[in-house]
Amino acid sequence: MATTDRQATTLALAHALSAAERGLAVIPLSRTKLPALRSPHRDDPSPPAGEAGTVDPAGPPCHGECGRLGHGVYDASTDPARIRELFAAAPWATGYGIACGLPPHHLIGIDLDTKSGTDSSSALRELALRHLFTIPETVVVLTPSGGRHLWLSGPPDVVVPNSAGRLAPGIDIRGAGGYLVGPGSRTDHGLYGAAPATAHLAPAPCPPSLLRLLLPPPRTNHPTPTSTGQHGQGLVQFVLAAHEGQRNTRLFWAACRAYENDIGPALIDPLVEAALGTGLSEREARATIASAARMTGHRP
Repeated sequence: MATTDRQATTLALAHALSAAERGLAVIPLSRTKLPALRSPHRDDPSPPAGEAGTVDPAGPPCHGECGRLGHGVYDASTDPARIRELFAAAPWATGYGIACGLPPHHLIGIDLDTKSGTDSSSALRELALRHLFTIPETVVVLTPSGGRHLWLSGPPDVVVPNSAGRLAPGIDIRGAGGYLVGPGSRTDHGLYGAAPATAHLAPAPCPPSLLRLLLPPPRTNHPTPTSTGQHGQGLVQFVLAAHEGQRNTRLFWAACRAYENDIGPALIDPLVEAALGTGLSEREARATIASAARMTGHRP
């Protein structure tokens, strides 16, 4: 291992132990931001679709019950001895992940991305104005690409799911079962670091109005309406207003909202037509809408 990698591993372990002292459960990450330890079940007989990573192909996925390392976020710990064991098993690790949704902080990560030409910070400000909440002073982690991770604390009795672009284009949510790249981690794209004025803070409570937006809407069994109504037209206009670099992101977001409001099937053709108007091909548009259907638990 190169000296620089050894130094990065040593620093990552030190930062991970420091995070654990604050009650944050951690795992080692590779330079690709993925868990550094491979699954011990990778060579098991292929399980049925949707049950990858199982010990028994007919049973539920293993989340560490087998006692071995390599279960991703389910290995996360605040125990210094356990953390040292994890890093000793992954000497190539150059970063660490912080598990979300666990006590005592029940961490929620707001990932403000800068890719695809989206202005995620402006989108969050618009949401705050529309839904009457203010992002409190809290931990902010700066990413190598110029993005930001905002750390918030959730209630112990609420499970916030992970999502990509559901809240708004360019905003990803890290909740239960997800993790955030910890400050001090080195990746292929550079170094993650806490914004200087926020490094000493604890994750601030998530504003109730924002928390409601992060939770999936209740599923209803009423039939799909024959008319998409004003909301459907608004989603179509949202797609039509996309610039190059935003087209797929906006289409995916609009399709997710359509399926969550039970107008997805009725809105497929209008959304495809709007996407064609922005320059996407029909194949790309239908594939994106199908992904949104799967993401929201519907059949494409």
